[in-house]
Amino acid sequence: MIVDCDVHNYPASPEALHPYLPAHWREHLEQTVFKGASEPTVYPPNAPTTVRPDARPAEGPPGSSLELLREHLTATGASVAILNCAYAVDSLRHPDAAVAFARAVNDWQIAEWLDRDPRLRASVVVPNQLPEAAAREVERVGDHPGFVQVFLPVRSHHPYGNRLYHPMWEAIARKNLVGGIHFGGAPGNPPTPSGWPSYYYEEYVGMAQVFASQVTSLISEGVFDAFPTLRVALLEGGFTWLPAHLWRLDKEWRYLRRTVPWLKRAPSAYAREHLRLTVQPLDAPPSTADLLRVVDQLGSEEMLMYASDFPHAHAADVESSLLGHLPGPLAGRIRGANAGGLYGL
Repeated sequence: MIVDCDVHNYPASPEALHPYLPAHWREHLEQTVFKGASEPTVYPPNAPTTVRPDARPAEGPPGSSLELLREHLTATGASVAILNCAYAVDSLRHPDAAVAFARAVNDWQIAEWLDRDPRLRASVVVPNQLPEAAAREVERVGDHPGFVQVFLPVRSHHPYGNRLYHPMWEAIARKNLVGGIHFGGAPGNPPTPSGWPSYYYEEYVGMAQVFASQVTSLISEGVFDAFPTLRVALLEGGFTWLPAHLWRLDKEWRYLRRTVPWLKRAPSAYAREHLRLTVQPLDAPPSTADLLRVVDQLGSEEMLMYASDFPHAHAADVESSLLGHLPGPLAGRIRGANAGGLYGL
């Protein structure tokens, strides 16, 4: 079984969500300049990381064609693919709009994607800036068999370990879903601790630091102690940065553990139990031996999962750069078994 843990879908136009919105918001869209969240802007429009040549639809943004996604799944042999819709609900400042559009996106995903291809599963889109409202949306659709995850942009209004998010994490854990922390986000605050970068290149490279900050927050603020069954997937963030970060977390915890007395184990133990990561984009060192050493340093064969990141393209090919060099059983776990266990497939 091949499980593709990260493929993207997106409404073809603002009008695509109209059938799933309340009458008030349909009227609002028709009579004002407000058209909902803007199309994704985290990728330059003509960069390979935006859309590979064979995945650009005739009309609409990348990720809006179910037919192109079906062709991709058939070509790769994926048995299951998990949709991650990056509709920027987190950018909406009107709280009622954020709730309404999250609901509309999820109902649209059910009707237009999940009901049309049995290979598809999806992530619940939530207004993560409103944790209690996010919990209610998880409550509303979390029992649908097509939803296996909750989509959470890695750039957030507060670190996800903050207790403000406890209602959201409680709902995710109780519904036996995965918290999928994904590249990007539009919260309105800078993507670096030092302020706004000058160039997109800086933001793109620095996103690994944002993932690291979320890992630090989740572990050190005791989210996994509060919700011991919670599972979190780090999506489209690479993985080679993690071993060194865990080493530092463990080292500092030994001397500062009195400041976080709820942590009963080393931070790396929490990470290996609760975290999983997708291998694409593969931030590979030049040497295959070095890459394989990093995989070994993760300390668990269960942590990595295959993802194509369709319709985006990346420089390193996962099969030739990584999976083809791993022992067969481990490569098989990464292609499908690890995700199968995490998502209950």
